[in-house]
Amino acid sequence: MADGPQPAKKAKLQLKLSENVLFGMGNPLLDICAVVDTDFLEKYGLKADDQILAEEKHKDMFAELVKKFKVEYHAGGSTQNSVKVAQWMIQKPHKVATFFGCIGKDKFGEILKKKAEEGHVDAYYYEQDEQPTGTCAACITKDNRSATTLKKVGLRSLVANLAAANCYKKDQHLDKKENWQLVEKAKVYYIAEAATFGGEQGFETEDIKQIAKKAQALPKLNEKRQRIVVFTQGKEDTIVATADKVMSFPVLRIKQEDIIDTNGAGDAFVGGYLSQLVYNRPLEQCIRAAHYSANVIIQNSGCTFPETPDFH
Repeated sequence: MADGPQPAKKAKLQLKLSENVLFGMGNPLLDICAVVDTDFLEKYGLKADDQILAEEKHKDMFAELVKKFKVEYHAGGSTQNSVKVAQWMIQKPHKVATFFGCIGKDKFGEILKKKAEEGHVDAYYYEQDEQPTGTCAACITKDNRSATTLKKVGLRSLVANLAAANCYKKDQHLDKKENWQLVEKAKVYYIAEAATFGGEQGFETEDIKQIAKKAQALPKLNEKRQRIVVFTQGKEDTIVATADKVMSFPVLRIKQEDIIDTNGAGDAFVGGYLSQLVYNRPLEQCIRAAHYSANVIIQNSGCTFPETPDFH
């Protein structure tokens, strides 16, 4: 895939990003990852290779996971993952990405703040004491590859406890002058939401390209910038619709044995895309970066990555 026209390459050298130009807002979770035994899964009624929301019976599970097993912590949650990946792709300056969300005044909240800082994301959390910090337990069981490290293990049972993530109060955080100034400072905004657009909009088609085309043509308040619709399809082509055309972009091919974990692929795709969008680079470059980021993340456990990207 081409890198875009030559003028875009010159712009890459001239354009310097400042802090806080990318803004993300969503539900922050502290990912708690550990290799566990089947007894632990059975105790809490968990299935390998599954994703569920925590119930009352899982109340003590998170503390026991930390106490009983060797754990790794990561800043998680869909939007936070995406801005984290974008910042990783950008590298410097640090704090290009801003993130707003809600956490608890507790140990997990302090760890989450530390992990966001380590990722060079400028996180501004609304801290409250009604609910604990949201967590996502990634209970990993070894597969037949005889793995010995988190990077080389197989099936994950994910248990998310949203808790404080659901307690955000706009008037006590977003509306504060110092916080709203960060919103106004940003040039690119990302808030994740899931929707089956075709069915909800009554498009009466299952053709992904037609759905993308119809979604792109929906009414838009800001007519100065055209809408771009991007649909990912796992290992199948990424579909992109602009006002002029619908395009297909093949994903990067990868051997099945090199895939470790696909759970963070979608968040990573968005992060890679945003990392180029903030530079105002061509659409093709945004998609190429998105595919690269997703490809890296599925070769690691959770939404984790090497120290620096190898993207050119």
